[in-house]
Amino acid sequence: MDIAAWLRGLSLERYAEAFRDNAIELEVLPELTETDLEKIGVLLGHRKIMLKAITELRPQAPQPLARTAPVVPAEAERRQLTVMFCDLIGSTALSTRFDPEELREEIHAYQNTVSGVVARYDGFVAKYMGDGVLAYFGYPRAHEDDAERAVRAGLEVAAAVASLETRGAERLAVRIGIATGLVVVGDLVGEGSAQEQAVVGETPNLAARLQALAEPGQIVLAGATRRLIGDLFRLTDLGRQTAKGFAEPVEAFAVEGVAATESRFEAARRGLTDLVGRAAESALLRDRLREAWGGAGQIVLLSGEAGIGKSRLAAQLAAEVASEPHTRLRYQCSPYHRDSVLHPFVVQLGRAAHLVAEDPAETQLDQLEAVLAPARIAETAPLFASLLSIATGDRYPRLALSAAQQRRLTLAALLDQLEALARQQPVLMLFEDAHWADASSLEVLDLTVERVRALPVLVLITFRSEYEAPWTGLSHVTNIALDRLPPAEVETLAGHVAGRPLPPEVTAQIVAKTDGVPLFVEELTKTVLESGLLVGGPQGWRLDGPLPPFAIPATLQDSLAARLDRLAPVKEIAQIGAAIGREFSYPLLRAVAGRDEPALRAALAQLEEAELLFRSGMPPDARYTFKHALVQDTAYETLLKSRRQILHRQIADALRGEFSAVAAAEPELVAHHLTQAGLDEPATEWWGKAGDQALRRSAFKEAAAHLGKAIELADKLPAMAPSAAPGINRLRLQTSLGNALFWTKGYQAPEVSAAFARARELASREEDASERFSAYYGLWGDI
Repeated sequence: MDIAAWLRGLSLERYAEAFRDNAIELEVLPELTETDLEKIGVLLGHRKIMLKAITELRPQAPQPLARTAPVVPAEAERRQLTVMFCDLIGSTALSTRFDPEELREEIHAYQNTVSGVVARYDGFVAKYMGDGVLAYFGYPRAHEDDAERAVRAGLEVAAAVASLETRGAERLAVRIGIATGLVVVGDLVGEGSAQEQAVVGETPNLAARLQALAEPGQIVLAGATRRLIGDLFRLTDLGRQTAKGFAEPVEAFAVEGVAATESRFEAARRGLTDLVGRAAESALLRDRLREAWGGAGQIVLLSGEAGIGKSRLAAQLAAEVASEPHTRLRYQCSPYHRDSVLHPFVVQLGRAAHLVAEDPAETQLDQLEAVLAPARIAETAPLFASLLSIATGDRYPRLALSAAQQRRLTLAALLDQLEALARQQPVLMLFEDAHWADASSLEVLDLTVERVRALPVLVLITFRSEYEAPWTGLSHVTNIALDRLPPAEVETLAGHVAGRPLPPEVTAQIVAKTDGVPLFVEELTKTVLESGLLVGGPQGWRLDGPLPPFAIPATLQDSLAARLDRLAPVKEIAQIGAAIGREFSYPLLRAVAGRDEPALRAALAQLEEAELLFRSGMPPDARYTFKHALVQDTAYETLLKSRRQILHRQIADALRGEFSAVAAAEPELVAHHLTQAGLDEPATEWWGKAGDQALRRSAFKEAAAHLGKAIELADKLPAMAPSAAPGINRLRLQTSLGNALFWTKGYQAPEVSAAFARARELASREEDASERFSAYYGLWGDI
């Protein structure tokens, strides 16, 4: 077979001459990329067909797993994981008709198709089970959108498998189940070729059960996954379904396709919270808008870290001018289309023209022409039709252009279209997430920045802090960098999300945990509301019991884990620091980590550079602080509980040994680490020391808290006489607690009466008369 025959087999023989002119033979095909095909003039849709066929020509490894298996962590971890279970339908029937060797080729083609798609979305094929494939999204490297990646991969797998050619007449199909949840992942089981990264938890089982509920070619999601993807996909609620092995029916949703949305932000968030703060930034945006719409075009570069509110501020500006005559153009970049030429412009054109892929080409051309500038339809329509893979038939002459000429004219047509719209009425152009833009789209932006100088156009470009925009310094370019919200505005935002006032202690923890990042504030507040900790009342929310530490919202776990996984070689240092606390010293970290100085300093420098840690001072006297409390929580939560206990014991040992001055000044710190290490007896002793020290300083609230923890742990110890355990005198602990509560709550408080009663009961059982007398004196001496 030669290149012409290969093209004929795809019904694309029209490109035979272009392939010959560029000396492309069969042996070159596996090396071609989409950019190469675009350069020789292949249309977008035809490029996709060719690339798919080229994939089948590439030599396949005998073990497809090798293509998608990245370097995995050495130790098992706890983490949120999205699991996809994919099962091939009809493989048993195939086995009855095919020779085993032929069947092997069919199964390998199927496995390679699935593994190739999973790899494109940076997933991890964990296991092949005959005609089943188990894939992870979120391990060994997490992404902020792993649930979305899994669903997109599932849709692509279903379509790709359905198009596979078999030796028989039937078409292949798959059933796919996807679930998200907390697992322990990374334990190596088996040996040699059977070795795999095992997952422990209900999530893989749920994915397998949902797969069994799916129809051929269908994807079924768990409720947790559905909540993570927002409105990015069209779904059908299947109701609660009975699943084998699950005591209660489980939520199930069928995926119908990708939703047509202008903004990833709005689709993922399901409704906008009131904008809080940002008064100065909003005012500056409105000023630049008025200047632009007055005829002096303006560019605004809006930057900031993920979740800081860039898209929310852009949405607010769009809402404020919605009633004014203007044209709004919205271009959304995508992390999945960084190599797709002009992707934001292709999507916007298709959305503006209301194109439907199933419509005839004539209908699509009519709709495309309706949104183009009338004066230049004859010139621009063929170019845009080619960009959108719409066949023009006899309506327009065939484009007799080289790939470079067609590209240049297409970029010019996009700019001309913008100018034509601006001649009719002012334009607000939103270009979101430029850090994900493909190279051609960035080139269009370069040209747009110059073209709009004398047009009534405001171009608002958003991007993350790590992206370096090339347009700064120009006279008509304004930079706005968003900072975190101050505590007062965090409280206001949390109140808006809650819909009514929150208890002060809840608000205080939200402020402390979220560090002024609006996305963190919204998601943590929603998690608290959904947790059942609060009860609504006419005056606001109130706590329905003690306030436990807040869990990391499921909506943020992937994003936070992704920040750590980008630094996989030094993540362990972040985990050790997280076990020490939000803030830690270099000497204590060095003592616990056991690393040599150069390696430790290099690791810390990487964490600093990634802005996970802030440093004050210079090693060996440096102190480090986690930039976000939730990043610290995530680093800590990924550790296995057994590993946490080992670290806490090492930290407590270091504090009591090498850092005895710190232990003496902050005994509650030692007590905390001993408690987390599961060493109840020494922890009780140190909580008692902390309580006594607080009493001496008249810090009665803190004393009551420390002594309460000491007594709680002492009650868990084996039964013994009140003062049988060395260093632990329950009677003295209870006496001290009674005194601390008396000075904080007064004699009439129920807690004080209960503490006194418990102390009297312990004293009555005390055999040592001097101890009994001391206890009574300590209990009543201050009253």
